[in-house]
Amino acid sequence: MAFDGTWKIERSENYEKFMEALGVGMMKRKLGAHDNLKITIQQNGDKFSVKEASNFRNIDIEFTLGVSFDYSLADGTETSGVWNLEGNKLVGTFTRKDNGKVLKATREVVGDELVQTYVYEGVESKRFFKRA
Repeated sequence: MAFDGTWKIERSENYEKFMEALGVGMMKRKLGAHDNLKITIQQNGDKFSVKEASNFRNIDIEFTLGVSFDYSLADGTETSGVWNLEGNKLVGTFTRKDNGKVLKATREVVGDELVQTYVYEGVESKRFFKRA
């Protein structure tokens, strides 16, 4: 339940390079770096409800740990994947539908921050959120 709450983006590390590795164009990368993302997470047992609100889109996602689901990235890239809980970390593995390449993601609460880490094609990015 440590994930529960509303989290607002504070800073990012290597996010533009990560988006470039995904194939996101320069204009979308520049805009994406300043997306003003806010994430609201509610956990009920192994079920999660996540609301993502940014300058570009608002989306509601519901998933159950260990159960595959479809998800569209902000740039429209379609993926299919699964979140699992490993210790205190949410660990996601998502496969792109267009090229079969894998995107790894983790979410963990470290101190008073939610840290989201992405890895795609060897490029790692971190995004840091504070409770809103």
